[in-house]
Amino acid sequence: MAETAVDYKEKTSVLWDWLTTVDHKKIAVLYLIAGSLFFIKAGVMALLMRIQLMYPENTFLTGQTYNELLTMHGTIMLFLAVTPLLFAFMNFVIPLQIGARDVAFPFVNALAFWIFFFGGLLLSVSWFFGGGPDAGWFAYTPLSTREYGNLGVDFYVLGLQVSGIGTLLSGINFIVTIINMRAPGMTMMRLTLFCWTTLVISILIVFAFTPLAAGLAMLMLDRLFGGQFFQVEYGGSVVLWQHIFWIFGHPEVYILVLPAFGILSEVIPAFSRKRLFGHTAMIFATLLIAFLGFMVWVHHMFTVGIGPITNSVFAISSFAIAVPTGIKIFNWLFTMWGGKITFNTAMLCASSFVPTFVLGGVTGVMLAMAPVDHLYHDTYFVVAHFHYIVIGGIVFGILAGLYYWYPKMFGHKLNETLGKLMFWLMYIGFHLTFFVQHILGLIGMPRRYFTYHPGEGMETYNFVSTMGTFLMTAAVLALVINVIYSAVKGERVETGDPWDARTLEWSTPNPVPEYNFAQVPQVRSLDPWFYEKVHGEGHMKAAEPIVDIHMPSPSILPFIIAFGLFWWGFGLTLMNAVESTIIPFLAIAAGVLLTFGAMVTRSIREDHGWHINKDKVKEIEKNSRSL
Repeated sequence: MAETAVDYKEKTSVLWDWLTTVDHKKIAVLYLIAGSLFFIKAGVMALLMRIQLMYPENTFLTGQTYNELLTMHGTIMLFLAVTPLLFAFMNFVIPLQIGARDVAFPFVNALAFWIFFFGGLLLSVSWFFGGGPDAGWFAYTPLSTREYGNLGVDFYVLGLQVSGIGTLLSGINFIVTIINMRAPGMTMMRLTLFCWTTLVISILIVFAFTPLAAGLAMLMLDRLFGGQFFQVEYGGSVVLWQHIFWIFGHPEVYILVLPAFGILSEVIPAFSRKRLFGHTAMIFATLLIAFLGFMVWVHHMFTVGIGPITNSVFAISSFAIAVPTGIKIFNWLFTMWGGKITFNTAMLCASSFVPTFVLGGVTGVMLAMAPVDHLYHDTYFVVAHFHYIVIGGIVFGILAGLYYWYPKMFGHKLNETLGKLMFWLMYIGFHLTFFVQHILGLIGMPRRYFTYHPGEGMETYNFVSTMGTFLMTAAVLALVINVIYSAVKGERVETGDPWDARTLEWSTPNPVPEYNFAQVPQVRSLDPWFYEKVHGEGHMKAAEPIVDIHMPSPSILPFIIAFGLFWWGFGLTLMNAVESTIIPFLAIAAGVLLTFGAMVTRSIREDHGWHINKDKVKEIEKNSRSL
């Protein structure tokens, strides 16, 4: 029985500890590292593309290489960089904010990370087999069919299939965690906005990634097994892929931006020294955005020729989604209004988000007008709009969250001088890069072209845009230097609440114990930590006595299952890469054996976890209070 496994945990090496961990805090760090590496990779690709476009008729890149970089840049940024960076904060913060000792399914949480990671690796190894995918990050058919798309498209299809399984598992895990694992008194309306946005985007993941998985499966069948879903000559439809992709693709925008909204709703109140204005209205605005996010996908297809009535209906729904977004913008402004604002790096990133995202939203409303979209659709105006949402909104939100939660995650603050240098380089570089692209789009520069002719009025704007990219690159370098410098000489955090913050995660000591809370807290108000500091005794009231704490056992099986899926997908991609059928069969067989062997082992092996003895818990708590 589980009660016999008291106060036991194997001593392991550091590498084995990280490979087998099911601790949500360590998995958050793994997500942060993986997402940062993919982010840097995608950023280098963007820099190479901007160097190519710095001068007309430049020969720095060939057209084929440019197409591959374009496809991989967009795919990595959306699926493998921004998403895991947001998942890093969710994994670390959500259990702490709801007063839980862990996520609902620790094993599944580890499995989700490793599947995501190996899916990203599968996509990335395409460079070693003739080049990356070249059909665009949206993989429109027939460009992505076997007739036109290169071998890299197979890696795109299988890599995203594998990675998407991990994302789906994470979404399900967060839904169950937030609904079932809340501390006593933590009602749904007392949840932080970050918890609410995490819950909502987890639901979106379940409903949006499912059609994507179906579409990728259909494309895989077309490319590998002669399917006819998108083959027009056999009765298939290329427009079908667009519907499938964008019914995922537009909710995906909100899957990325809503957690950034949640981060802002944590950072702005903390450094304005005020409660978030209109907390209830913000919750319902989030729900409305999620609902409307599934009602607007056709605005990506206005130029397809679906018809004026359909275009008009989806244009109106696209206008409507601006209303709940506007509610959020005004509530953030009202939160800052009259507050005692501290303009540190986190607050600079959060406050700059507001006007930047508004500009991206305004251009989005312009593109929601079907006749106008016919003019702008294939120009750099759309590129500028999209990056004002993704970078001006989401990335600045991620940076705000990084500087805000970094002391809780790593026990020391990031250097503020280097942080502000990073912010200004990023902010100025971002606007130099993408604001002029609105003008390029109005001039008529088409997107996805690898070169342009001189004498068309585009040279200066493209040069300025590339200079801005260099500044953004310098900002990323400043952030990397800051992380290294702060790890060596950064200000160590001796308290669990260095910001005098408001929410429950700041009530835990630094470093956060493996069990999170020695006693499950009793929540008595919105902003429970702030409430106890002002109206209580300066610490969270306990909802239970100190008892032995059950912990899940570490396991190497998530790593093995994900590794098996990698080989399974790799074997399928080899079917178009090599003439022999033996090599793909062996790779597929190895993947199947690893995956199902680990799953069977998990099913038949009894593992009741282990316990931390209550005396050990008291000792840890005593030591943490004496720091």
